[in-house]
Amino acid sequence: MTRWYGRLPLRSRLAMLVATAVAVAVAASAAACWLITRDRLTEQLNNTLSSVKLDDKSVADLYAACTGRPQPGLGSQAIPYTIRLIWASGEVCTFPGKAKIPVQREDLLVAQRQLDSNLHTAKDQNGTEMRVYDRAAVDPSSGNQLAVSVAAPLDQVTQPLNQLALILLFVAGAGVFGAASAGLWVARAGLKPVDRLTDAVEHIARTEDLAVRIPVDGEDEIARLSRSFNSMTSALAASRDLQQQLIADAGHELRTPLTSLRTNIDLLVRSEQSGRPIPAADRAALLESVKAQMGELAALIGDLQELSRPVRGQAAVEVVALHDTVGSALARARLRGPSLTITADLDPWYVRAEPAGLERAVVNLLDNAVKFSPTGGSVEVRLAGGELTVRDHGPGIPQDELPHVFERFWRSPSARSLPGSGLGLSIVARTAEQAGGAVRLRSADLGGTEAVLTLPGAATPPPETPEMPEPPEPPRREP
Repeated sequence: MTRWYGRLPLRSRLAMLVATAVAVAVAASAAACWLITRDRLTEQLNNTLSSVKLDDKSVADLYAACTGRPQPGLGSQAIPYTIRLIWASGEVCTFPGKAKIPVQREDLLVAQRQLDSNLHTAKDQNGTEMRVYDRAAVDPSSGNQLAVSVAAPLDQVTQPLNQLALILLFVAGAGVFGAASAGLWVARAGLKPVDRLTDAVEHIARTEDLAVRIPVDGEDEIARLSRSFNSMTSALAASRDLQQQLIADAGHELRTPLTSLRTNIDLLVRSEQSGRPIPAADRAALLESVKAQMGELAALIGDLQELSRPVRGQAAVEVVALHDTVGSALARARLRGPSLTITADLDPWYVRAEPAGLERAVVNLLDNAVKFSPTGGSVEVRLAGGELTVRDHGPGIPQDELPHVFERFWRSPSARSLPGSGLGLSIVARTAEQAGGAVRLRSADLGGTEAVLTLPGAATPPPETPEMPEPPEPPRREP
C-alpha cells in the first residue's frame, strides 16, 4: 500500500488526502445525524405509547372484547395499536383483529407488579417488529392483577431512518466526489509553481543554462522556494563565471613564463645540438632566467592551489599569536629586501585562525611592501589593538586602482614588469574574511601605500581547555 501510494503524483496524493478527510468527516456527521434521529423517533414513539389513556372502564371493555362480549360501539372503533391484557399467570388476551405478540419475561414482571411499567421491542406472529409498552392495571370485574400492553409497529421509526440513510449516503458520496474534484483542482493550481520549478530544474540539467529565472509572485512558501532557487542559480552562475575567469586568467598568466621558459630552453638545446656554445655570461643569464621563470611558475601554482582550497572548517582553526606570526614573516621579508630598513612595533594580540593561512597572508602583505619599496627605502610595521599596519614608501597606488587591488590576477599597469602573479592580495582578503576580519589599502601621507589588516581577537590568550587525564593502565599480570 505504501509503495503504491508513493508512486502516485503529488497532486493525486493531495486529492486523495482531501477526499479521505472529507469522507471521514461526512461519515462521522452522517452517523451522528442518523443516531440522533433514531433516538428522537424512538423516544417519540415511546411517548406516544405511554400516553395512551386506558382507565378502568376501558380495561373492562377490552376484557369484554377479548372474551367475546364486546360492548356496543367498541368493535367498530379503529384502534391503531395492538392492545393486550396479560395476567400474572401468563394468560394473555389480545384485542380482536390484531396479530398476537408472544408474552415475554418483561410483560410478566409488570403483570406481577414487580415493575410498574416497561418498554421493550418484540416481534408479533407475523414477524413484524413492535414497540411494546406495559403498564400495571387491575381487572375491575375480578380484582386480579394484570398488565395492559400497548404496541405499535417499529417501522414508524425504521422507515424514516432508512430513507434518511439513503439521503445521507447520497449526500456523502456527492460531498466526497466534490471534495476530491476540488482537491485535485486546488492541487493542480497550487502546484503550478512547483511544475515551473521542476521544468526549470530539468531545463538547467539538460542545457546547463544558469540564466533561467522563475517568476515570483506573492509571499507564500512557493514564492520563497522560487526566490531561493533563483538565488541559487545566480550564485551558481556567478561561481561558474568566476571559475571560467580564473581559468582564463591563470592560462594567460601561465603563458608568459612558459613562453619565456620555452624560449630560453630552446636556445640552450639549439646551442648543444649545433655545437656552437653560448658565451658564458649569456649562458649564465639564460640559466638565471630559467630559474626565475621556474620560481615564478611555482609561486603562481602555489597561489592557485591556495585560492582553490575550500573554506576550512572549525577543526583547522586555533588560537594564534599574531605578533609571533608577524615576527616570523618579518624575518623572511628582511631576507628578501636586504637593502631595506624594516621597523616593527608589535603589541601582543591573539586571534582564532588557521596558522599556515594567516602566516601566508602576512607574508604576502610584507612581500608587497618590499617589492614596491625603492632601494634603501624603509617599511614600517605596527600591530596594535588587532590592527596590523604595513606602510611602504614606494610609488603608491592611484585612487582609481584601489578598488581593484584585491581582484584575482589584477595588476597595476605600472607594476606588470615586476615579478608576481597578482594573487597575493586576493589570498590576504580571503584569509581575513575567513578569520572574521578585513583588509584594506590606502594611500599614505607623503607618498607610499599603507595596508591595514584588522582581525578580531584579544590582547591576552584565552584560557586553555583542560585536557582529560588518560586512564591508568591496568596492572600487568606475570605469567
